[in-house]
Amino acid sequence: MKGPLFYAKILLFGEYGIIKDSKGLAIPFNSYKGALKMAQNLTGEAKKSNQNLNSFYEYLKGLDINLVSFNLDNLKEDISSGMYFDSSIPQGYGIGSSGALVASIYDKYANDKITVLENLTRDKLIKLKEIFSMMESFFHGKSSGLDPLNSYLSLPILINSKENIEATGIPSQKEGKGAVFLLDSEQVGETEPMVNIFMNKMKNEGFRKMLNEEFVTYTDACIEDFLKGNVSSLFGNVKKLSKVVLANFKPMIPNAFHKVWEKGIQTNDYYLKLCGSGGGGYILGFTEDFEKAKQSLKNYKLEIVYRF
Repeated sequence: MKGPLFYAKILLFGEYGIIKDSKGLAIPFNSYKGALKMAQNLTGEAKKSNQNLNSFYEYLKGLDINLVSFNLDNLKEDISSGMYFDSSIPQGYGIGSSGALVASIYDKYANDKITVLENLTRDKLIKLKEIFSMMESFFHGKSSGLDPLNSYLSLPILINSKENIEATGIPSQKEGKGAVFLLDSEQVGETEPMVNIFMNKMKNEGFRKMLNEEFVTYTDACIEDFLKGNVSSLFGNVKKLSKVVLANFKPMIPNAFHKVWEKGIQTNDYYLKLCGSGGGGYILGFTEDFEKAKQSLKNYKLEIVYRF
């Protein structure tokens, strides 16, 4: 057995904001992927994954079956026969490793599943997101369900609000000098502690004001610019967003990158933002000249996501 492939995702814009109902834009990232596989003698990572699937199975047994039901007998049998999730998606890097796993389990074992081939109405998308949110909460506390949704559909998704999401198209890539890229912090980030820090900050009125008046405003503007292909306006807004994140989300930025972050804003060689919840993993970069950014960040590993 080898299941279909499910890809990583990148939340280009909207980290933290989507918890508070602002816009978000997520795109599939096909460089990393995972699939369910079977093996007789499990060792190492495959064995760990198999044990993890067993805990996940126990969790799924207790879920609300009004929303979704699974063929749990088949799932249990496959896990006992050596099923594991074979994935190249790095864990704790903000690009949806648990999302791809959740999507693959739903795809294979959900009864009456909503398929990618049918007409995906807003109601169906919201229902899928709810199901995925419930499933993925097993991995890191509270989940929006967005990562598995993106992985399952393999389409860019525009989040207008919690109750309004749609599959969307993004401008096709050009062979220009500009790029969106990933910068490897070479540290693993954990989602739950970062979300807890954010929730504590939300108790502060000044932080809430900044979130609504600056963070959400610039995020929404970036999404609009990106979808319309207004590249020059996009970079102006990404720079503003990068400044706001550096000033207000310092705990989510690994210490070693505070100066690197600031250097980008000062030189305009690149602008950095969080990729997922932060705390490690990948940092997302935007640059109008990738060669220049590469030179400026020559001590770090970079990977291109999208070309302007």
